[in-house]
Amino acid sequence: MNSKKLKVFIVSTFFLLSIIELKASDECFEGFSRSVFKFNMALDDIVIEPIAKGYNKLPSPIKSGTSNFTSNISTLLSIPNSLLQGNLREFGNSVGSVLVNTTVGVLGFLNPAEKIGLKPHKEDVGQTLATYGIGSGCYFVLPVFGPTTVRDSIGLIADTFVDPFAHITLREKEILGISGNNLDYFTVKGTTAVDFRADNENNFKSLEKNSIDLYSSFKSIYLQDRDNKIRNSSENSQDDWGNLDN
Repeated sequence: MNSKKLKVFIVSTFFLLSIIELKASDECFEGFSRSVFKFNMALDDIVIEPIAKGYNKLPSPIKSGTSNFTSNISTLLSIPNSLLQGNLREFGNSVGSVLVNTTVGVLGFLNPAEKIGLKPHKEDVGQTLATYGIGSGCYFVLPVFGPTTVRDSIGLIADTFVDPFAHITLREKEILGISGNNLDYFTVKGTTAVDFRADNENNFKSLEKNSIDLYSSFKSIYLQDRDNKIRNSSENSQDDWGNLDN
C-alpha cells in the first residue's frame, strides 16, 4: 500500500470510528437527511402509496400469501445472524420456520410454522454488530432506503454477504440447486416495502396529519423499533404499526 492510499485509509478509519462513537439520537448531516427525507416522501406520494393502495384491494388470500412469502424469504437472513449472535434457540426457530413454510407452507405462501410455535425474531447484521458492543453511530436518512444509522448502514451492505437469498440472486450462486438473479432480489425487496406500506396506510396518514415535525416522528419510530429488535423485545415503538422489518 503506497503512502497516499495509506493516508486515505487512516483518515477514513478515524472518521468512521468517530461517527460510530456518536449516539443514534445524534445527527450526522441533518440538513442533508431532511432533504433526502423530503425526496423519499415525494417518491412515496408519487409511486409507493398508489401501488400500496392497489395492493390493498387484492383479495385477502393473495395479499396474506404474498406477505407470508416475503416474510419467509427475509427469515433466511436471520439464520446466519442468529448463529453469529450465539443464539442457538433463535437459530433453530429460523431454520425450522423456513423449512416448514417452504415445504408444507408451499414456498412460504402459507405460514404453518407459526401455528406450531415457530416464530423467530428477524435478525440482521446491524443487530448482530450491536450484540458485539458496536455503537449505533449517528442517525441519517438514505435515498429510497430511508432511516438508518452508521452501524445499520454498514449492516445493510454486509447483509448481502451473509443472506442466502442475496447469494442466489444478486451473486447468482447456486445453493441446493436453487439460483436466481438481480430482478428476483429487487422484486422481493420491493414487494416487502409495498406490503409494509399497505399494512400501515392509515398510520402514515395519521402521522402526516398529526406530526408537528414529520421527520422527527419517523426518526423516533425507527430508533425505538431498532432498539426493540436488538433487545429482542416484544414491544413495538408504536403498538398499532405493522412489522418494521426490512
